[in-house]
Amino acid sequence: MKLSKLMHVVSVIAGLVGVIVFVAAILGGSDNLVFGITKTDALLCSAILILIATWLQIATIHHMMLERKGEIV
Repeated sequence: MKLSKLMHVVSVIAGLVGVIVFVAAILGGSDNLVFGITKTDALLCSAILILIATWLQIATIHHMMLERKGEIV
């Protein structure tokens, strides 16, 4: 498996987890806890996961361009 494909898969997983945490934080109950942490912390974690997914996608695109030119083995 090429490194770019692995980076893409990790990016998709990080993005999906970020979206799931975001939805759980928004739709969570009135006890102000999501997965054992506060809603604020869950929202911050989801934002960080979505940023990680975005940067991984950018890195994947860059890596694929370098693979196409033959600069990365």
